[in-house]
Order: sequence, then structure tokens, then C-alpha cells
Amino acid sequence: MGVFKAAAIQMRSGTSPERNAADMEQLVREAVAMGASYVQTPEMTGALVRDKDAKRTVFTSEDKDVVVAKARQLARELGIHFHIGSTAILRDDGKLANRALLIAPDGTTLASYDKIHMFDVDLDNGESWRESAAYEPGTDAAVVDLAGLKLGFAICYDLRFPQLFRTEALAGAAVLSVPAAFTRQTGEAHWHVLLRARAIENGAFVIAAAQGGLHEDGRETYGHSLIVDPWGRILAEAAHDEPSVIVAEIDPAQSVAARAKIPNLKNAREFSLRRFDGEPASLRGAAS
Repeated sequence: MGVFKAAAIQMRSGTSPERNAADMEQLVREAVAMGASYVQTPEMTGALVRDKDAKRTVFTSEDKDVVVAKARQLARELGIHFHIGSTAILRDDGKLANRALLIAPDGTTLASYDKIHMFDVDLDNGESWRESAAYEPGTDAAVVDLAGLKLGFAICYDLRFPQLFRTEALAGAAVLSVPAAFTRQTGEAHWHVLLRARAIENGAFVIAAAQGGLHEDGRETYGHSLIVDPWGRILAEAAHDEPSVIVAEIDPAQSVAARAKIPNLKNAREFSLRRFDGEPASLRGAAS
């Protein structure tokens, strides 16, 4: 794939998948009118539902999901690669997955990715989240080939685990995706610096569609969808939390150039950890 325009869709998903699908369609059509051939939506495009019991009545299997069906229809009609940043999918075993789907212009699924790292945190001011109480974590990183351009997957909290992105970059990914529903508190502190860091350290574009604003279920997300180039420069930003579309040109040659200037992917060396405090050495989550 040569130079193309990518769009990140910023949403404020509520509790109704049908209503969210309609909002998504409007924004996607706006993105395509701006020239985008790849369109990414945020984490939990289908619905943001905080109540654990309510999740079971709102979410369904992939083949019955209204957002997935609408995305397939739009991909075919508009001739685009449609990246559902994520939506909650009911698995065959009765558990929920926080799943990203990349849909080809013919409406078929090119790749899927289930979020690996669960957002289990206790923040200031009593804000607490336990994503693992509702969702089953994924176990596999994912990279997909788009006509010669490789794209790597991540979702929201995955952003804080650089080994995931390094693994995908070493597999050839020149574009890294981070659709998200970052909380306002963590977004204000870390969103921009983490996204730019992942781009710089991997010599890759980063596309991050975000949720923004006060949602029906009471949570508040940061917005500020971003597209960052391999040198860490912000190419496009929704500098607010309102539903909107941002578009930027993606030139794969820029990733090649950045990696040639600073070949840290090639220069990385194997190492072990030696401790002098008597504790056994252990490494967790390190990419080999």
C-alpha cells in the first residue's frame, strides 16, 4: 500500500448499540468525504456500559452485532478498510471479549484482536476500574498485511505496555493502532506522551481514535484523538472531547526513513537480568 489517508473517528458512545451505529455511520461518511480510505473508530464503539449485569443484555455475538454489521456494509459501499477500534463481543464460551476487527473493502474480516491488558486500576478521587471482572483478556498480539503495509493492533490500556508494540514493530508493522476510551484523569496526564513515545521508539505511525466526554453510564473520557508520525510529530488531533473526525496522510516511506536514521530495532541486543540482592531474576512481559 502506498500513500493513503487515514481517519480517526472520535465518538461519545452511549448504552445503545443501535444509536451508536447510527452515529458511527455519520462520522465515517464524513471521513470518506475527506478522502480517507482507512477509517478507525474508538474502543467500545458499540456501547459503553459500566453495569456488569447490563452488559449481558446489551452485547451479543459477532455475527449478530449491529455495529459489526454496519461496519461491513459501509466498508463494501464506500470501498474502505474499516477498523472497528473495539466493541464488546460475546464469545462462544459465554465470556466477553474487548475485540478489534479490521474489515476489508469487500466486507470480510481481515484480522481481529482481543485486548490483552485489562484496565484494573485505582486512581485518585476514588475512581476505580476492574475490566477483568467483565472481560476475558486476549493472549495474542496481531499484525495484518494491507497490500504490503503492515498494521499492528492494540487497545487503550495496552498503550502502557511497550513490549507489545515492539513485538509488532519487529514483525514489520509500520502503523500501530491504539483505539481507546482513556479516562479524563489518565488522559490529561499521559495520553499524548505515551502515544508519541510508542511512535518514536518504533519508528511507526500511531493512529489513536478515542472516546470523549461524559457518557450515559457516568464515565468521562478524554477525547483528543491523535495521528502521530514515526518521528513523533502530531499530524492531526481532535483537541477536545466532542465527536469529530481527524484525517492525515500516511506515507510508509516515512517509517522506513525513521528506522534508517535511528535503527534501534536492529541495534537491540539480548540481555539477562543480574541481581545483587539475593532475589531470583525474572522477566515478565518482555518481547524476545
